[in-house]
Amino acid sequence: MNINNTVLLKTDAYIGGEWISKSSKFPVYNPFDGSLIAEVSDCDRDDVRLAIDKAADAMKVWASFSASKRSRILKNWYQLQLKNSKDLGHILTVEQGKPIAEAIGEIKYGASYVEWFAEEARRIYGDVIPGHASNKRITVIKQPVGVVGAITPWNFPSAMITRKIAPALAAGCTVVIKPSELTPLSALALGQLAEEAGFPPGVINIVTASKPAEIGEELTSNPKVKKISFTGSTRVGKLLLKQSADQIKKVSLELGGNAPFIVFDDADIDAAVKGCIDSKFRNAGQTCICTNRIFVQDAVYDKFLLGLENAIMQLELGNGLEEGVNVGPMITKAAVQKDIELLNEAVDGGAEVRMGGRALEGQFMEPTLVCNVKPSMRLFSDEIFGPVAVMYRFETEEEVISLANQTEYGLASYFYGRDYARIWRVAEALEYGMVGINTGMISTAVAPFGGVKHSGFGREGSKYGFEDYLNIKYMCWGL
Repeated sequence: MNINNTVLLKTDAYIGGEWISKSSKFPVYNPFDGSLIAEVSDCDRDDVRLAIDKAADAMKVWASFSASKRSRILKNWYQLQLKNSKDLGHILTVEQGKPIAEAIGEIKYGASYVEWFAEEARRIYGDVIPGHASNKRITVIKQPVGVVGAITPWNFPSAMITRKIAPALAAGCTVVIKPSELTPLSALALGQLAEEAGFPPGVINIVTASKPAEIGEELTSNPKVKKISFTGSTRVGKLLLKQSADQIKKVSLELGGNAPFIVFDDADIDAAVKGCIDSKFRNAGQTCICTNRIFVQDAVYDKFLLGLENAIMQLELGNGLEEGVNVGPMITKAAVQKDIELLNEAVDGGAEVRMGGRALEGQFMEPTLVCNVKPSMRLFSDEIFGPVAVMYRFETEEEVISLANQTEYGLASYFYGRDYARIWRVAEALEYGMVGINTGMISTAVAPFGGVKHSGFGREGSKYGFEDYLNIKYMCWGL
């Protein structure tokens, strides 16, 4: 791997401030060509238990630090991430596949959460409430919830870590991170920089493992863990929620999506096409907030279709490290096969493939455009985690709102239009936690990221991102 700061290449777990080498290893492959990148320490349940114990011990020290001291250490970590952004991006591209420009963008995006919460650490305010009697005084303070278990996915292996643990650390919590077994190197590189930034031993622990279910069971059942934060599939999220119930843990879940992208007849079509490309094909369509279903009003359907076809033709597939590539490989061959199955089922039911539709050598799938899809098809109802754009024609506002909400998911949604009365009506009617209005890019550290319905609950980022990591304590003073 061609990076300048080779110390970032770690293959051992990080527990209690020490790099733990295990005799058992699991492989990490480059999704572009299937080559072996590294063999990483394969932790078991005992290692997770050790990491939790170290985190619980470290919490006594970390929570006692002043907010400004925690803020300074977080700022150090932020600066180190920016300083090493090219190397971190390179590691991310090699193990995950996304184009290098996207990867470096993810590093900077992830670092922005560290900067934001470093600043917010000094603003965890309480309240003084007027008493209910003349001899009573009421105060409210906020305290860290405790040890946090963070389980992160492969599609944003750096940003999903910083987005979860930056608020936890700023609040005074300690963390045990389980990164995806497909992309552990980005997590370990962040661990190296955290050590350099000055976090005390045990504040950040990274447990790498090939058996995520075993790790998840320990995190959800161990009474020392007070909070679980998970990003991943709805199926696994439901399981973790059930497992956490016996311990009455705080849980936040960012799960699957099925985002609608609506284009009204008064939209700026060129801007809508660009926004659709940004939303649909970023990370080869492998994001939870990717556009899944494109609804275009009848009067502008043909114009938008032509523009989208032309834009898709400009996309360049290939090795994410090569210049000009903007669509990399999918994470596994199984992921490619899933999208091909959804596509074939739709075609058998009458859908029309306008562009693409083929699996290519390795783990690539052609950027694909499909029309004439029916709501009864799985291509409409299932989350499409790949570069497959699906278009639908609609006539009325009421019709498209009904179609857009016809899903169990409720994470992200998008629409383009200029009528401000309609913008308010549609934004309020869409049953989603996030709405992009005349934009296909909505993620930022300063806004609350999260969904409703089967897309989960809890928010990451913004001032609301602190709430899941804090307990409220009310004090009643008798005079």
